[in-house]
Amino acid sequence: MKQEERTVRFDYDLQIEAYRFHGIMQKFPNHFHEYYVIGFIESGQRRLSCKNNNYVISSGDLVFFNPLDNHACEQIDNKTLDYRCLNIKPEIMQKVTKEITGKDFIPYFTNPVAYNSEQAHLLHNLHQMIMDELSDLEKEETFYFLMEHLIDQYCEAAKDIEFGAVEQKIANVCGYIEAHYAEHIALDDLVKLCDMNKYTLLRSFTRIRGITPYRYLQTVRINEAKKLLEKGIKPLDVAMQTGFVDQSHLSNFFMDFIGLTPGQYRNIFIEQNI
Repeated sequence: MKQEERTVRFDYDLQIEAYRFHGIMQKFPNHFHEYYVIGFIESGQRRLSCKNNNYVISSGDLVFFNPLDNHACEQIDNKTLDYRCLNIKPEIMQKVTKEITGKDFIPYFTNPVAYNSEQAHLLHNLHQMIMDELSDLEKEETFYFLMEHLIDQYCEAAKDIEFGAVEQKIANVCGYIEAHYAEHIALDDLVKLCDMNKYTLLRSFTRIRGITPYRYLQTVRINEAKKLLEKGIKPLDVAMQTGFVDQSHLSNFFMDFIGLTPGQYRNIFIEQNI
């Protein structure tokens, strides 16, 4: 079995994160991110679930997750996974899209998988330049040419969501969770917001958001924990500020969702500022 490696870099020139997982077997549970993920499989085969649709992805395939797209994956060939990805915040994506297209809009990837994409090689080259911590013209050129191809081939403008009565109730529940994530939240608290019984709320929430209320809460907490760790705050203090029972509780969820420990993630930004 390959020696497991987990490497992450933050590129200050491009303002994006780059992850490389080499030789891992980890299963990632259903979760979402507040940023775009553009990744590709170097080797291995995985079963991917995204927005309640299932895919089988393997070497050379690109994956795209829009902000808040729920997704999960697991290996299916008893072999390890080699995977690289870029994480791009929505405001950076919108800025780059406007520079490339001349239009001010938020792009939306219409399909989470592009099989045997011609752009995998370009993405690999850019990713390796970020891993090597290069700061030169070629890296930025590669980034913009890659994004031009991806936006042109795989994106459309994000559409405004029209909420019905049930969708609006679930949106209110999400808003409550996002505002009170650091507190103890009970199912009774959520039921009071939407005038549903417990089962109807759980069923409706999962159908509309593709994720359970508890998983939504833990994902919001992890996303907020990332922001604090980026500021250099210690994992123990982060755990206390984001609603986790203790540092171990935070570490378990962080590794499940992100594939790194909180300390590993925090160190990226500490090392960059030394």
